[in-house]
Amino acid sequence: MEYIDSLAILIGVFILSLISPGPNFIIVTSTSMSVSRVAGLFAGLGLALASLTWALLTMAGLGLVIAHFEWLHTVIQVVGALYLIWLGVKMILGAGASIKVGAATAVRRRDAMRRAFIVSFTNPKSFAFYGSIFALVIPTRAPFWFYAVIAAVCFSLSMIWYCGLGLFFSNPLVARQFMKVKPALERVMGAALTLLGARLLWSR
Repeated sequence: MEYIDSLAILIGVFILSLISPGPNFIIVTSTSMSVSRVAGLFAGLGLALASLTWALLTMAGLGLVIAHFEWLHTVIQVVGALYLIWLGVKMILGAGASIKVGAATAVRRRDAMRRAFIVSFTNPKSFAFYGSIFALVIPTRAPFWFYAVIAAVCFSLSMIWYCGLGLFFSNPLVARQFMKVKPALERVMGAALTLLGARLLWSR
């Protein structure tokens, strides 16, 4: 019963963290609308893999290590912040560029997945969640099935949510509406990523 209660708490908190807006939301929606549906799905896969990686590392004890070693936390924060700023500036500069209609190439798919993974893995929300709440709620010496369920749930829920966002924002109707406001919207998204990165650097 103890493990079931802990599992329910973890899943509930994870869902709340998952659906709250942030860099992950921006990266998957912008990829789906500006590249293709397939690229958006690959971005969703990258975000899901980042969630799985964080869950596995936290269950292995890395979450507590990061929480107790300030220098390691700072290094990862700085790298993540600079990457967010770079993505934001790149998005702002390319906001006026036209989009070529067509399927995404394999390179674009890999790039979309890799970029989304990096954004999610260095997301400050990930540190706050996995390094504190997630690590503290996991019972000590929990059975293997508990860890397996947590890993599967983190990956599955992330996959469903982010790929769902990718499918929705790649819808032709949504895409046509997006094209009308593409320059302004991409500048706003780029500015949001840049400000998030700058805020992360400033708060450090």
